[in-house]
Amino acid sequence: MLSKINAWLHLWLGLAAGIPVIILGITGCVLVFEHDIKELTTNYIHIEPRRADEQLPPSAIYKAVNNILPDKEIASSWYYGLDKSVKVSLDHSDSLVYVNPYTAEVLAIVDHEDFFHFMDEGHRHLWMPVKIGRQVVGWSTFIFFILLITGLILWWPKKWNKKSKEQSFKIKWKAKFKRVNYDLHNVLGFYSLTLAFVMCLTGLIMSFPWIRNSVVWLTGGYPQDKKIEKVDHSSQIDQPLNDALQVADQIWYKVRHEYAKYNKEAVIVHYPESEDKTVYACTDMEGGTWRDLNFDRNTLELTGRKQGPIDEASATEWLMRSNYALHTGYIGGMITQIIYFIASLICSTLPITGFYIWWGKKRKAIKKTKRTPLATP
Repeated sequence: MLSKINAWLHLWLGLAAGIPVIILGITGCVLVFEHDIKELTTNYIHIEPRRADEQLPPSAIYKAVNNILPDKEIASSWYYGLDKSVKVSLDHSDSLVYVNPYTAEVLAIVDHEDFFHFMDEGHRHLWMPVKIGRQVVGWSTFIFFILLITGLILWWPKKWNKKSKEQSFKIKWKAKFKRVNYDLHNVLGFYSLTLAFVMCLTGLIMSFPWIRNSVVWLTGGYPQDKKIEKVDHSSQIDQPLNDALQVADQIWYKVRHEYAKYNKEAVIVHYPESEDKTVYACTDMEGGTWRDLNFDRNTLELTGRKQGPIDEASATEWLMRSNYALHTGYIGGMITQIIYFIASLICSTLPITGFYIWWGKKRKAIKKTKRTPLATP
């Protein structure tokens, strides 16, 4: 009875979530290598590296972009290392600006809404209105997570013998297409199971706060933050805020020399607006993880919840900060990216091979019904 219920759930949930899973799998395959493909196919990302002390500060990058685009609001500068150009983001604009960090030469102004942006929108919300699409993606991922469990139960051999092992772990390429299709669904589904679980769980953490909070609770929760003395701004009301570019430069220097532990020349700095009391920066960008920092604009001291280096993080904090890396395959570099690509590709084929199995059984049942003679009274 339970096995029939499991098979019924696997069938109908698979039919319900099939199309979204195919889209998520294919777009995921493409996005795994987004940065690598962009670097290979463009002439403005990779540059000739120089010494770290030759890199120009954010103020110089800001002025270079402002000279060419005086009507645009410049939001932040993204330093990616000694051999990469600086990416400059603009508020209320689809354009990104790439600048040489040693000469302040503007290398390119590109449209953010490129092919990979299109793929990213498909992966995040299926090209639907954002609020609706994200819900569809989230619940489709949840259904796929259940399908992985029901699929494992269906795959599990009743008896572990030589024949069952061959059927469970090997694809009979010389058999008829119907059998090959079954093996592609059954065997490849098993081999991709672990990574499929990881991609699903990390995707669900991104989609639903209640799942994220549950994982935080199950892993022990965040350590209690040390009490941070609040800066009394009342005595500073009449004091003019520091110049935005000067603040950005000071924070950029401070992050590189006092806070960065990994990939020290890769830093993101936001340019504060006149009303901003805190300034965001980011460092330790390596392997798909990063470290968020927020600085008090007047004192240039860290404010809010402090993030330390990831190797000093608790289990919960490490998991939450590594969630993106675990979801995308960036956590282990090119090797894990290739493995994730293969796993994501397999996941995108499971609804197709599964549908063909169901369709074959349905056609067989219809033919059997037609051949059965009607009972005579």
